[in-house]
Amino acid sequence: MKRLRSTLLICAAISVLSISAQQPTTRADKQLEIFSDVMRQLDVNYVDTLNYEKLISTAIEQMLRQVDPYTIYYSEEDSKRLREMTTGQYGGIGAMIQQRDEKDAKGEKIIQCYIANPYEGLPAQRNGLRAGDKIISVDGTKTAGMAVSEVSKRLRGLPGSTITVEILRPGEKKVQKLSFLREEIRLEPVRYYCAYKADSLAQPVGYILFNDFTENSSRDFQAAVDDLVRNEHIGALIIDLRDNGGGLIGEAVNIVNFFVPKGTMVVNTKGKNDEPLYEYKTRNEVRYPDLPLIVMVDKNTASAAEIVAGSLQDLGRATLIGQRTYGKGLVQSIRSIAYNGSLKVTTARYYLPSGRCIQAIDYAERQKGNDLKRDTAGGILPDIVLTDSAKLDISYALYIKNMYFDYATRYHQQHSELVPPLSFELTNEDIEDFCRFLDEQQFEYETETSKYYKELLKMAEHEDLDSTTMQALNDLQQRLRPDFREAIYRNIDRTKELLGREIVLRYYYQKGEIAYHLRFDKELHSALSECRRRYNASNE
Repeated sequence: MKRLRSTLLICAAISVLSISAQQPTTRADKQLEIFSDVMRQLDVNYVDTLNYEKLISTAIEQMLRQVDPYTIYYSEEDSKRLREMTTGQYGGIGAMIQQRDEKDAKGEKIIQCYIANPYEGLPAQRNGLRAGDKIISVDGTKTAGMAVSEVSKRLRGLPGSTITVEILRPGEKKVQKLSFLREEIRLEPVRYYCAYKADSLAQPVGYILFNDFTENSSRDFQAAVDDLVRNEHIGALIIDLRDNGGGLIGEAVNIVNFFVPKGTMVVNTKGKNDEPLYEYKTRNEVRYPDLPLIVMVDKNTASAAEIVAGSLQDLGRATLIGQRTYGKGLVQSIRSIAYNGSLKVTTARYYLPSGRCIQAIDYAERQKGNDLKRDTAGGILPDIVLTDSAKLDISYALYIKNMYFDYATRYHQQHSELVPPLSFELTNEDIEDFCRFLDEQQFEYETETSKYYKELLKMAEHEDLDSTTMQALNDLQQRLRPDFREAIYRNIDRTKELLGREIVLRYYYQKGEIAYHLRFDKELHSALSECRRRYNASNE
Protein backbone atom coordinates (compact mmCIF):
# COMPACT_ATOMS: atom_id res chain seq x y z
CA MET A 1 0.00 0.00 0.00
CA LYS A 2 2.88 2.37 0.85
CA ARG A 3 4.56 1.71 -2.51
CA LEU A 4 1.30 2.27 -4.33
CA ARG A 5 0.80 5.58 -2.53
CA SER A 6 4.34 6.67 -3.55
CA THR A 7 3.63 5.72 -7.14
CA LEU A 8 0.43 7.74 -7.17
CA LEU A 9 2.19 10.79 -5.74
CA ILE A 10 4.93 10.61 -8.37
CA CYS A 11 2.43 10.22 -11.18
CA ALA A 12 0.39 13.14 -9.86
CA ALA A 13 3.46 15.38 -9.72
CA ILE A 14 4.57 14.50 -13.22
CA SER A 15 1.06 14.91 -14.64
CA VAL A 16 1.24 18.60 -13.67
CA LEU A 17 4.08 18.99 -16.15
CA SER A 18 2.49 16.95 -18.93
CA ILE A 19 -0.42 18.32 -20.95
CA SER A 20 -1.56 14.86 -22.01
CA ALA A 21 0.19 11.66 -21.01
CA GLN A 22 -2.25 9.57 -23.06
CA GLN A 23 -1.95 11.41 -26.36
CA PRO A 24 1.24 13.44 -26.58
CA THR A 25 0.73 16.51 -28.73
CA THR A 26 4.26 17.95 -28.70
CA ARG A 27 7.82 16.65 -28.63
CA ALA A 28 8.03 17.72 -24.97
CA ASP A 29 4.86 15.78 -24.10
CA LYS A 30 6.28 12.61 -25.60
CA GLN A 31 9.51 12.85 -23.65
CA LEU A 32 7.64 13.65 -20.43
CA GLU A 33 5.52 10.53 -20.92
CA ILE A 34 8.67 8.44 -21.39
CA PHE A 35 10.22 9.96 -18.25
CA SER A 36 7.02 9.34 -16.27
CA ASP A 37 6.89 5.71 -17.36
CA VAL A 38 10.56 5.12 -16.46
CA MET A 39 9.91 6.56 -13.02
CA ARG A 40 6.85 4.38 -12.53
CA GLN A 41 8.78 1.27 -13.53
CA LEU A 42 11.59 2.14 -11.13
CA ASP A 43 9.17 2.72 -8.28
CA VAL A 44 7.34 -0.59 -8.78
CA ASN A 45 10.21 -2.88 -9.76
CA TYR A 46 13.54 -1.58 -8.42
CA VAL A 47 15.04 -3.87 -5.79
CA ASP A 48 15.95 -1.18 -3.23
CA THR A 49 14.17 1.80 -1.70
CA LEU A 50 14.54 4.90 -3.86
CA ASN A 51 15.35 8.46 -2.84
CA TYR A 52 12.81 10.19 -5.08
CA GLU A 53 13.89 13.72 -4.21
CA LYS A 54 17.49 13.00 -5.14
CA LEU A 55 16.53 11.17 -8.33
CA ILE A 56 14.36 14.03 -9.57
CA SER A 57 16.78 16.81 -8.56
CA THR A 58 19.64 14.98 -10.29
CA ALA A 59 17.52 14.53 -13.42
CA ILE A 60 16.66 18.25 -13.44
CA GLU A 61 20.27 19.31 -12.89
CA GLN A 62 21.57 17.09 -15.67
CA MET A 63 18.82 18.29 -18.02
CA LEU A 64 19.63 21.96 -17.40
CA ARG A 65 23.35 21.37 -17.91
CA GLN A 66 22.51 20.53 -21.49
CA VAL A 67 20.98 23.99 -21.96
CA ASP A 68 23.39 26.60 -20.61
CA PRO A 69 25.19 27.32 -17.31
CA TYR A 70 22.81 30.16 -16.42
CA THR A 71 19.54 28.21 -16.38
CA ILE A 72 19.31 26.87 -12.84
CA TYR A 73 16.63 25.20 -10.70
CA TYR A 74 16.35 26.29 -7.08
CA SER A 75 14.40 24.18 -4.62
CA GLU A 76 12.42 25.84 -1.83
CA GLU A 77 15.51 25.76 0.39
CA ASP A 78 17.84 26.97 -2.35
CA SER A 79 15.51 29.84 -3.24
CA LYS A 80 16.91 31.66 -0.21
CA ARG A 81 20.28 31.67 -1.98
CA LEU A 82 18.64 33.09 -5.10
CA ARG A 83 17.21 35.93 -3.03
CA GLU A 84 20.66 36.66 -1.61
CA MET A 85 22.08 36.88 -5.12
CA THR A 86 19.49 39.38 -6.33
CA THR A 87 19.27 41.51 -3.18
CA GLY A 88 22.80 41.22 -1.80
CA GLN A 89 21.23 40.55 1.60
CA TYR A 90 21.26 37.59 3.97
CA GLY A 91 21.02 36.82 7.67
CA GLY A 92 24.38 35.95 9.15
CA ILE A 93 27.57 37.16 10.81
CA GLY A 94 29.25 39.07 7.97
CA ALA A 95 32.47 37.17 7.30
CA MET A 96 34.10 35.27 4.47
CA ILE A 97 35.41 31.82 5.32
CA GLN A 98 37.86 29.48 3.63
CA GLN A 99 38.60 25.77 3.84
CA ARG A 100 41.93 24.01 4.02
CA ASP A 101 43.16 20.46 3.83
CA GLU A 102 44.82 19.47 7.09
CA LYS A 103 45.70 16.31 9.00
CA ASP A 104 43.92 15.19 12.15
CA ALA A 105 45.48 13.56 15.23
CA LYS A 106 45.67 10.24 13.36
CA GLY A 107 47.47 11.82 10.44
CA GLU A 108 44.47 11.48 8.15
CA LYS A 109 43.49 14.23 5.71
CA ILE A 110 40.56 16.37 6.85
CA ILE A 111 38.91 19.66 5.86
CA GLN A 112 39.01 22.58 8.30
CA CYS A 113 37.35 25.97 7.86
CA TYR A 114 38.78 29.33 8.92
CA ILE A 115 37.63 32.92 9.18
CA ALA A 116 39.22 34.51 6.12
CA ASN A 117 37.87 38.01 6.15
CA PRO A 118 35.44 39.57 8.67
CA TYR A 119 33.64 42.61 7.24
CA GLU A 120 34.20 45.84 9.15
CA GLY A 121 31.31 46.90 11.37
CA LEU A 122 29.38 43.63 11.03
CA PRO A 123 28.69 41.07 13.80
CA ALA A 124 31.74 38.86 13.27
CA GLN A 125 34.20 41.76 13.47
CA ARG A 126 32.38 43.59 16.26
CA ASN A 127 32.31 40.45 18.41
CA GLY A 128 35.98 39.60 18.13
CA LEU A 129 36.31 37.11 15.27
CA ARG A 130 39.58 37.57 13.37
CA ALA A 131 41.07 36.41 10.11
CA GLY A 132 42.96 33.19 10.80
CA ASP A 133 40.60 31.86 13.49
CA LYS A 134 39.90 28.14 13.01
CA ILE A 135 36.17 27.37 13.30
CA ILE A 136 35.80 24.46 15.74
CA SER A 137 32.01 24.38 16.05
CA VAL A 138 28.86 26.32 15.17
CA ASP A 139 25.94 26.13 17.58
CA GLY A 140 27.39 23.03 19.19
CA THR A 141 28.03 21.13 15.95
CA LYS A 142 31.66 20.27 15.26
CA THR A 143 32.79 21.51 11.85
CA ALA A 144 35.88 19.32 11.26
CA GLY A 145 35.42 17.62 7.90
CA MET A 146 32.69 20.02 6.75
CA ALA A 147 33.06 21.75 3.40
CA VAL A 148 33.00 25.54 3.36
CA SER A 149 29.47 25.53 1.88
CA GLU A 150 28.11 23.52 4.81
CA VAL A 151 29.84 25.69 7.44
CA SER A 152 28.60 28.82 5.68
CA LYS A 153 25.04 27.48 5.77
CA ARG A 154 25.31 26.93 9.53
CA LEU A 155 26.70 30.43 10.12
CA ARG A 156 23.70 31.96 8.38
CA GLY A 157 20.27 32.18 9.93
CA LEU A 158 17.41 34.46 10.89
CA PRO A 159 18.45 37.99 11.85
CA GLY A 160 18.17 38.35 15.62
CA SER A 161 18.89 34.67 16.31
CA THR A 162 21.78 33.80 18.62
CA ILE A 163 24.82 32.03 17.22
CA THR A 164 27.56 30.39 19.26
CA VAL A 165 30.91 29.87 17.55
CA GLU A 166 33.93 28.06 18.99
CA ILE A 167 37.24 29.11 17.49
CA LEU A 168 40.91 28.32 17.99
CA ARG A 169 43.24 31.26 17.43
CA PRO A 170 46.72 30.63 15.92
CA GLY A 171 49.39 30.28 18.60
CA GLU A 172 46.81 29.54 21.32
CA LYS A 173 45.80 26.20 22.85
CA LYS A 174 42.52 27.17 24.50
CA VAL A 175 39.34 27.16 22.43
CA GLN A 176 37.29 30.38 22.70
CA LYS A 177 33.49 30.40 22.69
CA LEU A 178 31.75 33.50 21.31
CA SER A 179 27.99 34.09 21.33
CA PHE A 180 26.24 36.98 19.61
CA LEU A 181 23.27 37.82 17.38
CA ARG A 182 23.03 37.31 13.66
CA GLU A 183 21.99 40.36 11.67
CA GLU A 184 20.62 41.25 8.24
CA ILE A 185 23.77 41.51 6.15
CA ARG A 186 23.91 43.65 3.03
CA LEU A 187 27.18 43.67 1.15
CA GLU A 188 27.95 47.07 -0.30
CA PRO A 189 27.85 47.16 -4.13
CA VAL A 190 30.19 50.17 -4.08
CA ARG A 191 33.23 48.56 -2.53
CA TYR A 192 35.36 51.71 -2.57
CA TYR A 193 35.50 55.22 -3.98
CA CYS A 194 37.87 58.14 -3.71
CA ALA A 195 39.26 61.19 -5.56
CA TYR A 196 42.72 61.28 -7.10
CA LYS A 197 44.45 64.64 -7.24
CA ALA A 198 47.39 65.61 -9.43
CA ASP A 199 49.23 68.83 -10.19
CA SER A 200 48.64 68.28 -13.92
CA LEU A 201 44.84 68.34 -13.44
CA ALA A 202 42.71 71.34 -12.62
CA GLN A 203 40.20 69.06 -10.88
CA PRO A 204 40.50 65.68 -9.14
CA VAL A 205 39.50 62.45 -10.88
CA GLY A 206 36.85 60.35 -9.14
CA TYR A 207 37.18 56.59 -8.86
CA ILE A 208 34.39 54.09 -8.06
CA LEU A 209 34.92 50.35 -7.65
CA PHE A 210 31.49 48.85 -8.36
CA ASN A 211 31.03 45.24 -7.33
CA ASP A 212 27.63 43.92 -8.43
CA PHE A 213 24.19 44.88 -9.71
CA THR A 214 21.87 43.92 -6.85
CA GLU A 215 18.59 45.55 -5.84
CA ASN A 216 18.98 49.31 -5.30
CA SER A 217 22.71 49.18 -6.07
CA SER A 218 22.24 52.11 -8.46
CA ARG A 219 21.27 54.23 -5.43
CA ASP A 220 24.58 53.44 -3.77
CA PHE A 221 26.35 54.28 -7.02
CA GLN A 222 24.51 57.61 -7.26
CA ALA A 223 25.38 58.48 -3.66
CA ALA A 224 29.07 57.86 -4.38
CA VAL A 225 29.05 60.00 -7.53
CA ASP A 226 27.14 62.79 -5.77
CA ASP A 227 29.67 62.80 -2.95
CA LEU A 228 32.61 62.97 -5.35
CA VAL A 229 31.05 65.77 -7.41
CA ARG A 230 29.80 67.91 -4.54
CA ASN A 231 32.56 67.45 -1.98
CA GLU A 232 35.63 66.53 -4.04
CA HIS A 233 34.69 68.64 -7.10
CA ILE A 234 35.86 65.98 -9.53
CA GLY A 235 36.29 66.85 -13.19
CA ALA A 236 36.17 63.25 -14.51
CA LEU A 237 35.08 59.83 -13.26
CA ILE A 238 36.62 56.34 -13.56
CA ILE A 239 34.13 53.48 -13.12
CA ASP A 240 35.90 50.20 -12.31
CA LEU A 241 33.86 47.20 -13.53
CA ARG A 242 36.71 44.70 -13.51
CA ASP A 243 35.68 41.32 -12.07
CA ASN A 244 32.06 42.49 -12.00
CA GLY A 245 29.89 39.51 -12.94
CA GLY A 246 26.71 41.55 -13.44
CA GLY A 247 23.25 41.13 -11.94
CA LEU A 248 19.97 42.96 -12.48
CA ILE A 249 19.52 44.61 -15.87
CA GLY A 250 17.29 47.35 -14.44
CA GLU A 251 20.08 48.53 -12.13
CA ALA A 252 22.44 48.69 -15.12
CA VAL A 253 19.96 50.90 -17.01
CA ASN A 254 19.62 53.17 -13.97
CA ILE A 255 23.37 53.69 -13.79
CA VAL A 256 23.63 54.51 -17.49
CA ASN A 257 20.76 56.97 -16.99
CA PHE A 258 22.94 59.14 -14.72
CA PHE A 259 25.03 60.02 -17.78
CA VAL A 260 22.65 59.98 -20.78
CA PRO A 261 19.36 61.82 -21.49
CA LYS A 262 15.88 60.58 -20.64
CA GLY A 263 14.38 58.32 -23.31
CA THR A 264 17.72 56.92 -24.52
CA MET A 265 17.62 53.26 -25.52
CA VAL A 266 20.22 51.41 -23.42
CA VAL A 267 19.52 47.78 -24.29
CA ASN A 268 16.78 45.68 -25.90
CA THR A 269 16.05 42.00 -25.62
CA LYS A 270 14.93 39.39 -28.15
CA GLY A 271 13.57 35.95 -27.31
CA LYS A 272 12.80 32.87 -29.37
CA ASN A 273 13.07 33.36 -33.11
CA ASP A 274 14.60 36.81 -32.50
CA GLU A 275 11.23 38.23 -31.53
CA PRO A 276 11.53 41.58 -29.68
CA LEU A 277 10.63 41.25 -26.01
CA TYR A 278 11.50 44.51 -24.29
CA GLU A 279 13.31 47.77 -24.91
CA TYR A 280 14.99 49.34 -21.92
CA LYS A 281 15.08 53.13 -22.11
CA THR A 282 16.23 55.65 -19.53
CA ARG A 283 13.30 57.07 -17.54
CA ASN A 284 14.79 59.99 -15.64
CA GLU A 285 16.45 63.26 -16.51
CA VAL A 286 20.21 62.94 -16.95
CA ARG A 287 22.14 63.81 -13.81
CA TYR A 288 25.69 64.30 -15.12
CA PRO A 289 25.46 64.91 -18.88
CA ASP A 290 28.97 66.32 -19.33
CA LEU A 291 31.08 64.48 -16.75
CA PRO A 292 33.91 62.74 -18.68
CA LEU A 293 33.85 58.98 -18.10
CA ILE A 294 36.38 56.18 -18.30
CA VAL A 295 35.16 52.61 -17.69
CA MET A 296 37.67 49.93 -16.69
CA VAL A 297 36.86 46.37 -17.85
CA ASP A 298 38.57 42.99 -18.04
CA LYS A 299 37.92 39.37 -19.06
CA ASN A 300 35.68 38.87 -16.00
CA THR A 301 33.40 41.85 -16.73
CA ALA A 302 30.09 40.22 -17.64
CA SER A 303 26.34 40.55 -18.11
CA ALA A 304 24.88 43.76 -16.61
CA ALA A 305 28.40 45.17 -16.25
CA GLU A 306 28.84 44.68 -20.00
CA ILE A 307 25.54 46.47 -20.61
CA VAL A 308 26.82 49.54 -18.74
CA ALA A 309 30.22 49.48 -20.42
CA GLY A 310 28.93 48.62 -23.91
CA SER A 311 26.03 51.07 -23.98
CA LEU A 312 28.18 53.96 -22.72
CA GLN A 313 30.69 53.05 -25.43
CA ASP A 314 28.02 52.81 -28.15
CA LEU A 315 26.49 56.11 -27.12
CA GLY A 316 29.87 57.82 -27.27
CA ARG A 317 29.59 58.63 -23.61
CA ALA A 318 32.65 56.83 -22.18
CA THR A 319 36.08 55.53 -23.09
CA LEU A 320 36.66 51.88 -22.22
CA ILE A 321 40.08 50.72 -21.06
CA GLY A 322 41.35 47.23 -20.22
CA GLN A 323 40.84 43.79 -21.81
CA ARG A 324 38.04 42.31 -23.91
CA THR A 325 35.07 41.47 -21.66
CA TYR A 326 33.60 38.03 -20.97
CA GLY A 327 30.79 38.08 -23.51
CA LYS A 328 27.57 37.17 -21.68
CA GLY A 329 24.75 38.51 -23.79
CA LEU A 330 22.01 36.32 -22.34
CA VAL A 331 19.14 37.46 -20.13
CA GLN A 332 17.69 35.34 -17.31
CA SER A 333 14.23 35.64 -15.79
CA ILE A 334 12.99 33.99 -12.59
CA ARG A 335 9.92 31.78 -12.83
CA SER A 336 8.02 30.21 -9.94
CA ILE A 337 8.04 26.41 -9.76
CA ALA A 338 5.75 24.05 -7.84
CA TYR A 339 6.33 23.67 -4.10
CA ASN A 340 7.96 27.12 -3.71
CA GLY A 341 10.85 26.42 -6.06
CA SER A 342 12.26 28.78 -8.67
CA LEU A 343 13.73 28.45 -12.14
CA LYS A 344 16.24 31.02 -13.33
CA VAL A 345 15.88 30.51 -17.07
CA THR A 346 17.52 32.13 -20.07
CA THR A 347 14.68 33.86 -21.90
CA ALA A 348 16.41 36.24 -24.29
CA ARG A 349 19.55 37.74 -25.75
CA TYR A 350 20.28 41.39 -25.20
CA TYR A 351 21.40 43.88 -27.83
CA LEU A 352 23.26 47.12 -27.23
CA PRO A 353 22.33 50.47 -28.87
CA SER A 354 24.53 49.71 -31.90
CA GLY A 355 22.60 46.45 -32.43
CA ARG A 356 25.42 44.16 -31.39
CA CYS A 357 24.91 41.11 -29.20
CA ILE A 358 28.15 40.39 -27.40
CA GLN A 359 27.38 36.74 -26.49
CA ALA A 360 30.61 34.79 -26.97
CA ILE A 361 29.30 31.19 -26.75
CA ASP A 362 26.40 29.80 -28.78
CA TYR A 363 24.85 27.21 -26.47
CA ALA A 364 22.45 26.13 -29.21
CA GLU A 365 25.38 24.16 -30.66
CA ARG A 366 25.16 21.82 -27.69
CA GLN A 367 21.60 20.87 -28.70
CA LYS A 368 22.92 20.05 -32.16
CA GLY A 369 25.54 17.74 -30.67
CA ASN A 370 28.44 20.05 -31.47
CA ASP A 371 31.27 21.16 -29.20
CA LEU A 372 31.00 24.62 -27.71
CA LYS A 373 33.44 27.22 -28.95
CA ARG A 374 34.11 30.72 -27.68
CA ASP A 375 33.83 33.38 -30.37
CA THR A 376 37.01 35.43 -30.07
CA ALA A 377 35.03 38.44 -31.31
CA GLY A 378 32.52 38.07 -28.46
CA GLY A 379 32.47 40.47 -25.56
CA ILE A 380 33.28 44.16 -25.75
CA LEU A 381 36.61 45.37 -27.10
CA PRO A 382 37.85 48.40 -25.12
CA ASP A 383 38.85 51.60 -26.88
CA ILE A 384 42.24 51.32 -25.18
CA VAL A 385 43.40 47.71 -24.88
CA LEU A 386 45.81 46.89 -22.08
CA THR A 387 47.82 43.67 -21.96
CA ASP A 388 46.93 41.36 -19.10
CA SER A 389 50.25 41.21 -17.25
CA ALA A 390 49.26 38.39 -14.88
CA LYS A 391 51.74 35.51 -14.86
CA LEU A 392 52.43 32.36 -12.88
CA ASP A 393 55.34 33.25 -10.63
CA ILE A 394 56.18 32.57 -7.00
CA SER A 395 53.40 34.95 -5.95
CA TYR A 396 50.86 32.44 -7.21
CA ALA A 397 52.44 29.56 -5.26
CA LEU A 398 52.59 31.63 -2.07
CA TYR A 399 48.94 32.58 -2.42
CA ILE A 400 47.71 29.04 -3.15
CA LYS A 401 49.54 27.66 -0.09
CA ASN A 402 48.16 30.44 2.17
CA MET A 403 51.63 31.76 3.02
CA TYR A 404 50.60 35.43 2.70
CA PHE A 405 47.53 34.73 4.81
CA ASP A 406 49.36 32.91 7.61
CA TYR A 407 52.22 35.41 7.79
CA ALA A 408 49.75 38.31 7.97
CA THR A 409 47.98 36.57 10.85
CA ARG A 410 51.28 36.28 12.74
CA TYR A 411 52.26 39.85 11.86
CA HIS A 412 48.97 41.10 13.32
CA GLN A 413 49.59 39.18 16.53
CA GLN A 414 53.03 40.75 16.86
CA HIS A 415 52.13 44.34 15.89
CA SER A 416 49.24 46.07 17.64
CA GLU A 417 49.11 49.01 15.22
CA LEU A 418 49.76 49.79 11.57
CA VAL A 419 50.19 53.09 9.78
CA PRO A 420 47.36 54.02 7.33
CA PRO A 421 47.19 52.03 4.06
CA LEU A 422 48.35 54.93 1.90
CA SER A 423 51.52 55.21 4.02
CA PHE A 424 52.29 51.56 4.78
CA GLU A 425 55.45 50.14 3.22
CA LEU A 426 56.98 46.72 3.71
CA THR A 427 60.68 47.06 4.58
CA ASN A 428 63.54 44.79 3.53
CA GLU A 429 63.58 43.56 7.11
CA ASP A 430 59.90 42.58 6.75
CA ILE A 431 60.67 40.63 3.58
CA GLU A 432 63.54 38.82 5.30
CA ASP A 433 61.24 37.98 8.20
CA PHE A 434 58.74 36.62 5.69
CA CYS A 435 61.46 34.43 4.18
CA ARG A 436 62.37 33.10 7.65
CA PHE A 437 58.70 32.33 8.16
CA LEU A 438 58.65 30.37 4.90
CA ASP A 439 61.64 28.37 6.14
CA GLU A 440 59.78 27.61 9.38
CA GLN A 441 56.78 26.44 7.35
CA GLN A 442 59.07 24.29 5.18
CA PHE A 443 57.74 25.99 2.08
CA GLU A 444 58.94 24.44 -1.15
CA TYR A 445 58.64 26.36 -4.38
CA GLU A 446 57.83 24.22 -7.37
CA THR A 447 57.12 25.93 -10.67
CA GLU A 448 54.24 24.86 -12.87
CA THR A 449 56.84 24.06 -15.54
CA SER A 450 58.53 21.66 -13.12
CA LYS A 451 55.23 19.85 -12.52
CA TYR A 452 54.79 19.28 -16.25
CA TYR A 453 58.46 18.33 -16.55
CA LYS A 454 57.91 15.44 -14.15
CA GLU A 455 55.49 13.94 -16.67
CA LEU A 456 58.09 14.40 -19.39
CA LEU A 457 60.66 12.51 -17.31
CA LYS A 458 58.22 9.66 -16.74
CA MET A 459 57.78 9.36 -20.49
CA ALA A 460 61.53 9.64 -21.06
CA GLU A 461 62.17 6.69 -18.73
CA HIS A 462 60.18 4.48 -21.13
CA GLU A 463 62.01 5.80 -24.20
CA ASP A 464 65.26 4.38 -25.54
CA LEU A 465 67.36 7.40 -24.52
CA ASP A 466 71.07 7.26 -23.81
CA SER A 467 72.45 7.94 -20.34
CA THR A 468 73.92 11.32 -21.33
CA THR A 469 70.53 12.58 -22.47
CA MET A 470 68.83 11.29 -19.32
CA GLN A 471 71.44 13.02 -17.16
CA ALA A 472 70.84 16.28 -19.03
CA LEU A 473 67.09 15.95 -18.47
CA ASN A 474 67.60 15.34 -14.74
CA ASP A 475 69.97 18.31 -14.49
CA LEU A 476 67.35 20.53 -16.13
CA GLN A 477 64.76 19.38 -13.58
CA GLN A 478 66.94 20.73 -10.79
CA ARG A 479 67.23 24.07 -12.57
CA LEU A 480 63.43 24.25 -12.68
CA ARG A 481 63.33 24.24 -8.86
CA PRO A 482 64.44 27.82 -8.09
CA ASP A 483 65.38 29.04 -4.63
CA PHE A 484 62.29 30.77 -3.21
CA ARG A 485 64.31 33.67 -1.80
CA GLU A 486 65.79 34.45 -5.18
CA ALA A 487 62.32 34.17 -6.78
CA ILE A 488 60.78 36.49 -4.17
CA TYR A 489 63.36 39.22 -4.74
CA ARG A 490 63.06 38.79 -8.51
CA ASN A 491 59.33 39.50 -8.11
CA ILE A 492 59.69 41.87 -5.16
CA ASP A 493 57.03 44.40 -6.25
CA ARG A 494 54.39 41.71 -6.66
CA THR A 495 55.38 40.11 -3.36
CA LYS A 496 55.12 43.42 -1.51
CA GLU A 497 51.74 44.12 -3.07
CA LEU A 498 50.12 40.79 -2.19
CA LEU A 499 51.73 40.42 1.23
CA GLY A 500 51.00 44.06 2.06
CA ARG A 501 47.35 43.68 1.04
CA GLU A 502 46.89 40.75 3.40
CA ILE A 503 48.55 42.60 6.29
CA VAL A 504 46.56 45.80 5.72
CA LEU A 505 43.36 43.74 5.62
CA ARG A 506 43.97 42.69 9.24
CA TYR A 507 43.93 46.29 10.46
CA TYR A 508 41.81 48.30 8.02
CA TYR A 509 39.57 45.59 6.52
CA GLN A 510 38.25 45.71 2.95
CA LYS A 511 38.40 49.43 2.20
CA GLY A 512 41.93 49.70 3.55
CA GLU A 513 43.06 46.69 1.54
CA ILE A 514 41.61 48.16 -1.66
CA ALA A 515 43.25 51.55 -1.01
CA TYR A 516 46.62 49.82 -0.58
CA HIS A 517 46.16 47.63 -3.66
CA LEU A 518 45.28 50.56 -5.93
CA ARG A 519 48.73 52.03 -5.28
CA PHE A 520 50.15 49.10 -7.29
CA ASP A 521 47.38 48.97 -9.92
CA LYS A 522 49.06 49.65 -13.27
CA GLU A 523 45.75 49.63 -15.15
CA LEU A 524 44.34 52.32 -12.87
CA HIS A 525 47.48 54.35 -13.44
CA SER A 526 46.88 53.98 -17.19
CA ALA A 527 43.30 55.24 -16.75
CA LEU A 528 44.55 58.24 -14.76
CA SER A 529 47.14 58.93 -17.46
CA GLU A 530 44.35 58.93 -20.05
CA CYS A 531 42.49 61.51 -17.94
CA ARG A 532 45.60 63.68 -17.85
CA ARG A 533 46.14 63.27 -21.59
CA ARG A 534 42.58 64.38 -22.31
CA TYR A 535 42.85 67.33 -19.98
CA ASN A 536 46.11 68.49 -21.56
CA ALA A 537 44.70 68.02 -25.08
CA SER A 538 41.61 70.08 -24.24
CA ASN A 539 43.80 72.92 -22.97
CA GLU A 540 46.26 73.10 -25.87
